[in-house]
Amino acid sequence: MLNQTSVTAFLLLGVTDIQALQPYLFVVFLAIYVVIVVGNGAVLLVVVSDPRLHLPMYFFLGNLSCLDICYSTVTLPKMLENFFSTHKAISFLGCITQLHFFHFLGSTEAMLLAVMAFDRFVAICRPLHYSVIMNYQLCTQMAVTVWTIGFFHALLHSMMTSRLNFCGSHQIHHFFCDVKPLLELACGNTELNQWLLNTVTGTIAMGPFFLTLLSYFTIIISLFSKTHSCSALHKALSTCASHFMVVIVFYAPVVFTYISLASGSSMQDQVAAIMYTVVTPMLNPLIYTLRNKDVKAALNRIFRRRDDLSIFRAHF
Repeated sequence: MLNQTSVTAFLLLGVTDIQALQPYLFVVFLAIYVVIVVGNGAVLLVVVSDPRLHLPMYFFLGNLSCLDICYSTVTLPKMLENFFSTHKAISFLGCITQLHFFHFLGSTEAMLLAVMAFDRFVAICRPLHYSVIMNYQLCTQMAVTVWTIGFFHALLHSMMTSRLNFCGSHQIHHFFCDVKPLLELACGNTELNQWLLNTVTGTIAMGPFFLTLLSYFTIIISLFSKTHSCSALHKALSTCASHFMVVIVFYAPVVFTYISLASGSSMQDQVAAIMYTVVTPMLNPLIYTLRNKDVKAALNRIFRRRDDLSIFRAHF
């Protein structure tokens, strides 16, 4: 990524310039970050350590938890640092690196949610063939594929953005480096970058979203045509409820940010960015643990083993 400009740093102005609010915001976002790391870390630990959860659904859930920890780590630590920083600077290389990992992890999560919807489609609509279709090899291949596509999608943006010429103000009216705010600071022709953002990123975001909706539409049609018992229908749909809630919480602000024509530094864009970079990773483990009996049971087994071990050590 060759930088053709003399820019060495940008200034991240953050979510607010009101000094009195910044200590309170620091406490709020620090608490959220702790919840994200602990909550998703607990889900990841349970999925890896409990043999009963070594199933495709939980394999992808483990990937999602890992993504959420990394995704929030791309933006939140720098945001927390800037609450008490006087200069709020980020180096050019640091900015491009943050942009890269933000799009890498964000696009990977979008595609992973579609893969998880496909898993639920096979489980409900093809239950007798589920173990054959969703075998270990296919699950691994799908996971590797979405991570790889996400990486190269982000690499495209980071390379193209790093080659722009920047003039005038170097102040980014955002709490992290993203393509849209940087395009506002660039001088010269940015039509190709804008096209890539609208077309490639739009496809990466909206393609999996429509595939997810298609999976759930097919699931609902299949259930209504095959299931005549309300209790059986409710039980089948409840297995999808957690994932569908995550999809809505994640995609609603993403669609607003990358489909709207608003500037990347508008307050609406910043609120939307907080939703999918901060709020969604915090809610994911809560949604899956509160609504998923298997995960709750696995967590209880882990705590029970820890308590038994403590009692055993106390006796000796």
